[in-house]
Amino acid sequence: MATTEAEVPTTSLTDLLERVEALEAEQRNQIKKKNKLTIIAWGGSLDQIWPTTILATTAAASGMEASVFFTFWGLFAIVRPGVRITGENWMQKMMSVMNPGSAQKAKLSHYHFAGAGPAMFKKLADDHHVAKPDELIGLANDLGVRLIPCQMTMDLLGLKREDLIDGLEEPIGAATAIAEMRDAAVSLFI
Repeated sequence: MATTEAEVPTTSLTDLLERVEALEAEQRNQIKKKNKLTIIAWGGSLDQIWPTTILATTAAASGMEASVFFTFWGLFAIVRPGVRITGENWMQKMMSVMNPGSAQKAKLSHYHFAGAGPAMFKKLADDHHVAKPDELIGLANDLGVRLIPCQMTMDLLGLKREDLIDGLEEPIGAATAIAEMRDAAVSLFI
């Protein structure tokens, strides 16, 4: 059966213009992704801190913007090496005692080998000329990686700004961390 001209749907110029305007409005509302990497560093074990710092420094060296938001156990990676017991009450002090503090003293999440695991891993890194996390944190600072502590976790664990290494940005909360991730082309949770 043949279709007549009267049965063929037609689109008016006005309809087309309205559709183009709607598409343009939708495009304006979309978030533009930047050439940026944002990492949420929640884990404080050596095998979490190491990839976090490697990826952040590699991104920065490759010309990407990079930021690392240190929260929960990940926050201990940026505690000053000499700081050991923090907090104002016994619970906060116990949390700090149970964490090694600083990237230099981080433990492995697996393969502890009665405490020898981290030393073995660091020896392998030396043999293969891989920088250690504390060195990579310094490099990240030099490369302009934004190293950002979580204010809520600092409050929760009783950490003060002076307990943390130099070169960090001001602490932020979760809402600001989400804003960091929102416009990043790559966001990771390590």
